[in-house]
Amino acid sequence: MTYCTRLRAALPQYIVGKSALMNQYVNSRFTNYYRATIGADFFTKELRLDDKLVTAQIWDTAGTERFQSLGAALYRGTDCCLLVFDVTSPNSFHALETWHREFLVQADPSSPDKFPFVVVANKTDLEERQVSPRQAQEWCKSCNAEYFETSAKEAVNVEEAFVQAVRLALKHHEVPGNKAHEESVNLLEKAENQHTKKCNC
Repeated sequence: MTYCTRLRAALPQYIVGKSALMNQYVNSRFTNYYRATIGADFFTKELRLDDKLVTAQIWDTAGTERFQSLGAALYRGTDCCLLVFDVTSPNSFHALETWHREFLVQADPSSPDKFPFVVVANKTDLEERQVSPRQAQEWCKSCNAEYFETSAKEAVNVEEAFVQAVRLALKHHEVPGNKAHEESVNLLEKAENQHTKKCNC
């Protein structure tokens, strides 16, 4: 069977490395070149989890204010949200609360308290860290989010963070009563055994 799941990566006006993380995960490449995300970028990656062939749709959404009106259209149908912050930027960490709340308002999940989030602390390769792991973990406990420390530059924990996000997304997607479950549509028919799994994509 082929399963499909949607992920969103969010965070703000800060250069936290969302695009670099996704480029590292999808293409195994890192670049220091910075290009602001305009609206949203879209990536896909196929991976095998247990006995499932999964196609992950990964959306890199812009955080600048002028694109906030796109939020509802971009966030709805998401199965998991990754919130990324820069460990050298306390402002990006403090913005997690706003983006967590904003996502829930825009995405309007059927069970907001059970919606899966993965918080990604990026740029751990840099020496000038200003947000401690303990501080970040305590915030994650407050909103029941999974936590990963990563370096997009050195490819540390990048795959692990995304794979866990996909696992949480699949688990969330398969819960009866979720909007994503009720509004599912057929997708990809390129599974090895030619069966498709319905999902929201």
